Amino acid sequence: MPHYIALIHKDPDSCYGVSFPDIAGVITAGDTLDEAMQQATEVLSFAAEDWVNADGSPGFRPPRTIDQLRQDHEFAEDAKDAMIAVIEFPAQAHAAE
Repeated sequence: MPHYIALIHKDPDSCYGVSFPDIAGVITAGDTLDEAMQQATEVLSFAAEDWVNADGSPGFRPPRTIDQLRQDHEFAEDAKDAMIAVIEFPAQAHAAE
């Protein structure tokens, strides 16, 4: 079962925002960290139902590993001040080490 890396950001006076570096445009949020993790799992499953890639192929591309993502300068910038989580697709969410 694939696992997608999620970035969780929290600014003062805001909710926890969740984005997926490998799935552009799929975002969610929650008032608590637990709620954000639950929403991340749900939004990933929901987005996958009708996902079409830019080339017209259906379904998410395979996720990159954390090592591959760390070599991506855009990811490094986006990950500053973010918590990194692993979202098991399509099931449970677990905090990354």
